[in-house]
Amino acid sequence: MRTFYALFIARNREFLRDRGTLAWNLLFPFLAVFIIAMVFSGDGRQIYKVGIVAGNATGNATRNAAGNATEFAAKVKRGDWSAIRGDLAPAVRAFLAVRHIKFVPLAGEDAAREKVRYHTLDMALALSTPPRYWVNPDNPKGYVLERVLWGAGSSNGFVREALSGRQIRYVDWLLPGILSMNMMFSCLWGVGYVIVRYRKGGVLRRLKAAPITAFQFITAQIASRMMLVLFITTVLFFGMDLVLDFFVLGSILSLFLTFALGAACLIALGILISARIHSLELAGGLLNLASWPMMFLSGVWFSLEGSDQWLIWLSKAFPLTHMVNASRAIMIDGATLLDVWPELALLSALTVIFLALGSLLFRWE
Repeated sequence: MRTFYALFIARNREFLRDRGTLAWNLLFPFLAVFIIAMVFSGDGRQIYKVGIVAGNATGNATRNAAGNATEFAAKVKRGDWSAIRGDLAPAVRAFLAVRHIKFVPLAGEDAAREKVRYHTLDMALALSTPPRYWVNPDNPKGYVLERVLWGAGSSNGFVREALSGRQIRYVDWLLPGILSMNMMFSCLWGVGYVIVRYRKGGVLRRLKAAPITAFQFITAQIASRMMLVLFITTVLFFGMDLVLDFFVLGSILSLFLTFALGAACLIALGILISARIHSLELAGGLLNLASWPMMFLSGVWFSLEGSDQWLIWLSKAFPLTHMVNASRAIMIDGATLLDVWPELALLSALTVIFLALGSLLFRWE
């Protein structure tokens, strides 16, 4: 334990004495969140998303409901309007023909309400009996889409259901992704790149000659980075909350545990990437190859709702996707750890796999 403690303290001091890295880890999330908050304080993004529930799919989503929604979307895409009731056909056709609106099939009305309430979708339609639509009055794009729907002649055909509750701003939706992304870069580069630098500089060779095992070295790196990442994330979270008053519906403890598990998974991935390589250029390339796709395809900046199915499946292969989804569900939906257990279980499994492979492949020189 004394050896582990010495390595742990040494790594912490090295990081804290690197003023540039420390300042970047603290300032970048602040700048990113404040810039996004200012940019999206007006009209926001340019793409409108409308969900469509085909038939009377209520309650929990079922396989039949999902199939009906997908089949309906496919018919609409190829111009087949037979899935629309006769009395709704003229108005719905006119609305579906409006440009710059992306229509997303939904499996049930519960999913429609949830996605509209939290701004994942701007509006949702249910072609049921009676037909209805959901809109969030606090969403400016929902307001515009409602007027477009009325202009298409549907004001008398649909029942309006407004979803009340505190407004979920885009910056509220964005915060879990920003914090997770900052943790990703800190974990991958703060562990992976550092280990390669140690190996290239001969530091690992000297440590190998000392009474230090690979297990002691790796666990010290994990513990040091975990403590620093969680400390910085906590400071950022409460600091930005004081200024922007974020919407947090779930438990702070659940959120902290989710971040801790996500950080452990990303640290393990960094160890796996750096297990054998000794070139700093190759390390930088591999870390960029791992981090940049996750940054853009893990739902950090925008929702992948309505994207191609292959892209959604690809995003589920990234640890950051499950970390963002779980933390966002806890913050915005008020989910518990039991609600997000699939994401947490997958993060745990990936952590074990990455650590096992990293330990097997690790070399000192």
